Amino acid sequence: MAASREGTAMPPRWRYYAVLIGMAAMALALAGRAAQLQLLDHAFLVDQADARHLRVTEIPAHRGTITDRSGEPLALSSPVQSVWANPKRLLAHADRLPELAQVLDSSASALRQRLSQRRDKEFVYLERHMMPERTSQVEALDIPGLALEREHHRFYPAGEITGHVLGFTNIDDHGQEGIERAYNDWLSGASGRKRVIQDQLGRRIEEVELLDAAEPGRDLALSIDRELQYLAYRELKRAVTRREAASGSLIVLDARSGEVLAMVNQPSFNPNRRADLEASRYRNRAVTDVFEPGSTLKPFTVAAALEEGGYERRHTIDTAPGSLRVQGKRISDVRNYGTLDLRHILVKSSNVGAAKLALSLDRGALWRVLGRLGLGQRTASSFPGEASGRLAGRPSKRPIERATLAFGYGVSVTALQLARSYAAIANEGMAPTVTFLRNAKADRPSAERVLNADTARTVRSMLAEVVSAEGTGSRAAIPGYEVAGKTGTVKQLDAEDYSKERYTALFAGMAPAAEPRFVAVVVVNDPNDEAYYGGEVAAPVFRRVMRGALRLYNVAPHGSAGQGELVMADGGRG
Repeated sequence: MAASREGTAMPPRWRYYAVLIGMAAMALALAGRAAQLQLLDHAFLVDQADARHLRVTEIPAHRGTITDRSGEPLALSSPVQSVWANPKRLLAHADRLPELAQVLDSSASALRQRLSQRRDKEFVYLERHMMPERTSQVEALDIPGLALEREHHRFYPAGEITGHVLGFTNIDDHGQEGIERAYNDWLSGASGRKRVIQDQLGRRIEEVELLDAAEPGRDLALSIDRELQYLAYRELKRAVTRREAASGSLIVLDARSGEVLAMVNQPSFNPNRRADLEASRYRNRAVTDVFEPGSTLKPFTVAAALEEGGYERRHTIDTAPGSLRVQGKRISDVRNYGTLDLRHILVKSSNVGAAKLALSLDRGALWRVLGRLGLGQRTASSFPGEASGRLAGRPSKRPIERATLAFGYGVSVTALQLARSYAAIANEGMAPTVTFLRNAKADRPSAERVLNADTARTVRSMLAEVVSAEGTGSRAAIPGYEVAGKTGTVKQLDAEDYSKERYTALFAGMAPAAEPRFVAVVVVNDPNDEAYYGGEVAAPVFRRVMRGALRLYNVAPHGSAGQGELVMADGGRG
């Protein structure tokens, strides 16, 4: 054991002291450095920390473009800059606020108050979607606490011409009305995220990493034809202005596919001017507003007689002496038409003839036909805010209600519903599924049979004679083409009863009559001059728009002896 201790060399004692002294020196150095950082360099380090921030920022997704059926852009997004601030940091440079306020078209006091109220926040928008020249002015100020952020701004090249169909987005690019709202998820895409280093002005010094890539929204091709839309807008606006009417709507459908080729309303709005947005103007009246269809419903009364009453077109109804009393109520024609066959009930637009026809049928006959046509139900268009209209839940037991239903009172429809109903007459009894999308057949149900093909053809031939020299729709005639359609002049309801001064003028029709390609409905609400009949007010609008549609789509003229020249003689009351 003694030998073992003698063979082990012990380190000198001074080494222990050296290690202890070294460790003590290191501890003192660290303590000194900490003191320096906390006491002497504190302000400098805080400034440096504030000057560089590691942040996660959003990568805005590009909203999909909306095009017409030919690929022409109707709604698109372009990059813009928005101004934001860190209120606390910007207020530290309050002497620069007057310069900033001048660029933002504000007052320095209002800007200071706004920042002071949000002093506890790190991010406050001062102005969204600035014009490029003003963005450059903000950048030139170079004020600490002020920065720009890239966003997207929605632009509508056709302005108010397509406003009601497209709707608009809000400041955050989310759809609020129309197609923008209906297909918001399709158009929006998904925002991405990335980690960046920013300086005290909010400028990005370095992009550190991509966390999630932005997924752009998908483009959407509509069935709308921009040229036809423009034509419809122009003609409807001219008629509403000329007649000093309260409002109006016009729809053009492809009779075969149910595609909406044009849909316009008056008054309109420009979705590019957010400050002018008013609910009364941006409401799409063609799908949201309901009205009693009046005489435009008479073709379906005749259809019910043919299908469910055993009638043939040669059958006659005695309308003398031009009036009829039902349960104490008087139903009248413009004059005594005497004995009329089914065709002339439509040609002369006889209320008495239609009422007697309906009263001769089974109590639920007309009600069943109207139900099959989809009245009282929303169409499958998926347009936001579409109204369902109103059709009684069961056939009325009251003769007066069945009589007035025959000429379009006691039931309410939208312009879109009425257009689809006429498309069934045009399409051999098959009611197409209405759509605003181009070539959407694979994504929607097929057309539904609502009338027998023979019934549809017979009624269509009768409607062709309505648009003749002796019919109420003579002003809808188009030289070289045979047109089929029906006028309507509807008294509007006041507080307690039907007005004797306020009317809705209607025309619903199709062309060419033999093989219809297009269906159109024109509604002019409350025309204020002396002309208020559907044949006077709405039919000429139909003629001008339908003539343009036939030309745009190169539909060959068919012609007929009765419609080779435009007839301007006034027909009976529609």
